[in-house]
Amino acid sequence: MEYIQVLTTVSSADEGATLARSITSQRLAAGVQIIGPIQSLYWWRGSLRDEQEWQLVIKTTRALLDALENHIKANHSYEIPEIIATEIATGSDDYLSWISAETQRTDAS
Repeated sequence: MEYIQVLTTVSSADEGATLARSITSQRLAAGVQIIGPIQSLYWWRGSLRDEQEWQLVIKTTRALLDALENHIKANHSYEIPEIIATEIATGSDDYLSWISAETQRTDAS
């Protein structure tokens, strides 16, 4: 199985908690960490923005990336949310097995 870590940012701690809860409750990820606040500088519509954001670090499998991306886009306040996935090249067998086990969808999830 291929494992990935997905990053996205949101505009508030509340939005981060809501999005993280919906991602994990649908078993699109084994876990989500919310980091922040962070300072983000970026270009948007011709202006340099300097904003406070919260970053979500999402642990999941490559097989769930498309569903996760669709979920983030459908439940995010940004017009173009950051969605960046990086491969987890290696990790402890126990941790990677936990990701596998917790992203298995069941009738109860």
